[in-house]
Amino acid sequence: MYRSIRLTALLLLSSVAVLAQRPVELPDLYESRVFNAKGVQGFRSLEDGIHFSRRTAKGIERFSFATGESAGILVASEDLQINGEALNFSNYVFAPGERYVILETNVEPIYRHSYTAVVYVWDREAKKLTQMYGAPIQNPVLAPDGSALAFVFEQNVYIQNLSTLKVTQVTGDGEKNAILNGAPDWVYEEEFSFHVGIAWSPDSKSLAYLRFDERAVPTFSMDLYGSDTYPKPYVFKYPKAGEANSVVSLHVWSNGTTHEASKGLKYEYIPRMAWSPKGELFFATLNRHQDSMQVMAYRQGQAPRRFLLETDAAFVESEREFSFLDDARLVWASERSGYTHYYLYSADGKKFSPITRGTFDVTAWYGVDEQRGEAYYQAATRSASQREVFRTKLSGGTPTPIAAKAAWNEADFSSSYDYYLLTAQDGNSPATYALMDRSGKQVRMLEDNAKLREDIKAFALSPKTFFTLEAANGQKLPAWEIRPVNFDASKKYPVLMFVYGGPGSQQVTQRWGGRDYFWYQMLAAKGYWIVCVDNRGTGAMGRDFKKVTYLQLGKYEVEDQIAAAQSLAKHPNVDAGRIGIWGWSYGGFMSSNCLLQGADVFKAAIAVAPVTNWRFYDNIYTERYMRTPAENSTNYDVNSPLAHAAKLKGNFLLIHGSADDNVHVQNAMRLAEELIQANKQFDYMVYPDKNHGIFGGATRYQLYTKMTNFILNNL
Repeated sequence: MYRSIRLTALLLLSSVAVLAQRPVELPDLYESRVFNAKGVQGFRSLEDGIHFSRRTAKGIERFSFATGESAGILVASEDLQINGEALNFSNYVFAPGERYVILETNVEPIYRHSYTAVVYVWDREAKKLTQMYGAPIQNPVLAPDGSALAFVFEQNVYIQNLSTLKVTQVTGDGEKNAILNGAPDWVYEEEFSFHVGIAWSPDSKSLAYLRFDERAVPTFSMDLYGSDTYPKPYVFKYPKAGEANSVVSLHVWSNGTTHEASKGLKYEYIPRMAWSPKGELFFATLNRHQDSMQVMAYRQGQAPRRFLLETDAAFVESEREFSFLDDARLVWASERSGYTHYYLYSADGKKFSPITRGTFDVTAWYGVDEQRGEAYYQAATRSASQREVFRTKLSGGTPTPIAAKAAWNEADFSSSYDYYLLTAQDGNSPATYALMDRSGKQVRMLEDNAKLREDIKAFALSPKTFFTLEAANGQKLPAWEIRPVNFDASKKYPVLMFVYGGPGSQQVTQRWGGRDYFWYQMLAAKGYWIVCVDNRGTGAMGRDFKKVTYLQLGKYEVEDQIAAAQSLAKHPNVDAGRIGIWGWSYGGFMSSNCLLQGADVFKAAIAVAPVTNWRFYDNIYTERYMRTPAENSTNYDVNSPLAHAAKLKGNFLLIHGSADDNVHVQNAMRLAEELIQANKQFDYMVYPDKNHGIFGGATRYQLYTKMTNFILNNL
C-alpha cells in the first residue's frame, strides 16, 4: 500500500502559484547557476572559546563570537611575503598555544583526502616566516610545544626543528608502491577515512607513526589518455577482495630510538591511533573479518595492554575516534545496545557507563564541556530522516534538545562550548547558518540564503515530501517523493526512482538536495514522478536494520527496491509500464541489478560508475560485508549484475570514468561484455580520464544532459 501525508491547502496554494512560474531547465543548473546556495567559510574557534579566526584581506583576523566584530589581526598579510610577493596560502592551522601557524600553498591532491603542499610556518612571537624543508611535503604536524614539525616526504617521516631548522630523518626505508611511512595506502585512506599517519605525544618528546609494507599487494594499472600521442599508465597498489593487504605496524620514535608498539599482536588492520593526555598511545586493531576490534594502550618499555574489546556477529564499525577527557577517561562509541551510543570509560578501562541511551542512533559526537560536565551530540530521535542536537550531563539525566526546530540540525561548537554554529535545513529549503549560544539562543544569523529563497520563487517547483512506503514484500521503508508539477489526479505518470542503498548510507534525509534537487524538479516539470526509497541495510535505524544484508550484498536491497516499485505501480496515478531507476557507485550496482532482476517491473535504468561484482572492489570495504570470495563465493556471484545480464529487457544506460581509481572501469567493461555476449542492446558512455566523480570543465553538464535525454527518450 502506498501512503503519503498531504496538506491539501498547501497543494492548492502551490497549484495557483505555479501559473506565473516557469519550469526548471538544465541551463539553470549549469549555466546561470541560479540555484547555488551560500555557506559559511573559515569559521574556526580559537582556544579561548570566545573568539574565532577567519581569513580576510588583512590576513588571519580574530573576531568576537558575541558581537561578530574584529578583535585584532593574528597574522597580517604584509608579514607573509616571499621574495617581495604575498604568500597565497590555501589553508592554515594553528598549533596548540596559537603561537605558530602552519600555512599551506601549492596543494596537489594524491587520493581522496591526501595531498602534498609547500608548507610555511609563521612564528607570531618572533614575526618569522619559514618554509619547511624546501620541497612539497605531506601531513605536516606541529609538536604541541611548537618546537618542531613532523612531516612525510617521499614515503619517509622527518622532523624539522623550528628554531635551528635542523632536519632529522626518522625513517629511511620508504619507497613508492613498496614501503610507506607516516601516510596510509590507498585502501586505508579510502575505507578508514584518514590520511595522516603520524602523531606527537603530549610532551612533544615522542612521535608515533604507521608503517605500511605494501610490496605483496597486487598492482592496479589504468591508462591516462591526456593529449599526448601515447597514453600514460597510472600504477598503484589496490587490494581487491581476497587479495593481500599491506602489512601494517605502529612505531614510536623518541630521541633517535624507535620501538614497535604493535609488536607481537595478531591483527590485520590498525584503523586508528591517538595519544591520551597521560602519554599512553592508544590504537585500535581489527581482524580481517572486521568482527573483532581491540583497543590497545602502549607505554614505551612495556607490552601493550588491551583496554577494551568490541565484537559483533556481523562487523564492527571501524570509524571510531578516540575522544579523551583531561584525566584520560575515554569516550567510545558502540552498537552493543542495538543502536549507536556513547560510553565513558575509566582511565584504566575497567569501568564504563553509558552517556547516551535509547532506541535511536547517535549520529555525531561533538565533544565534552569538562568545566560543566556536559556532552553534546546529534541524534536521529524523531525519525531516521531527521537530526536533532542535544546536551546531556556526563553523570546522567534527561538530555536537553538545543537544536530541534528544523527537520535537520547540525552543530559546530567553539572550543569552550559557549557558542556553536547551527546549520538548519529541510528537504525544500536551503540551509541557514546561525551563531547560537550554549542555551540554544540565536546570537545572530550568519547566512540565511535569502536571495536563493527569493530566486526560486520564480520557478514551478513541486515539494519534496517524506513518508513511509509499505513495499510489496511487507517492508516499511523510509522514502521521499517529488510529484509532477501541476499534478493531475486524473492522469498517470512515469516514475523515476533514485537509489544508493549501501550499508549504513542514507538518501532519505530531510536536507537540501542542491543541484540534484533541481534536476529532479526539471524532470517533474516534464511530467515525471521522482521517488527515493532507503532499503534494508541503510543507516540511522539501528544495528539490525543495517546489518541484515551481511554476507549477501545486493540481495535484500534489490528485493526491497523491486518491491517498492511494485507498490508504486499499484498507485492509481502511476503508469506501471514506465518505472525507471538510476544510481551512482553502489547505486549503480543497485540500479543495474534492479533492471536485470526486475525486468518485468522496470522499463529503464541508468548505472553510473557501478560495482558489477564485489570481486573487483577493494578488500577492506567488501570483506567487511561479504568476507572473502573464497569464503562466500556463491553470494559474490549470485547477486552480481554479471550473472543476470541475459535477463535485460528494458532500456539501459551504462556510464563510467576511465580513470576511476575507486570503482575501476573494469566493472563497466565486464558488464558490457556480458551484455554483448547475451546479444543485448544498451547505451554506453565512458568519460576519458575522469575519476569516480566524473567532473571537470563541461563534464557534469554533458553527463546530466545525456541522462536527461535518455530518460525523456526511454521512460
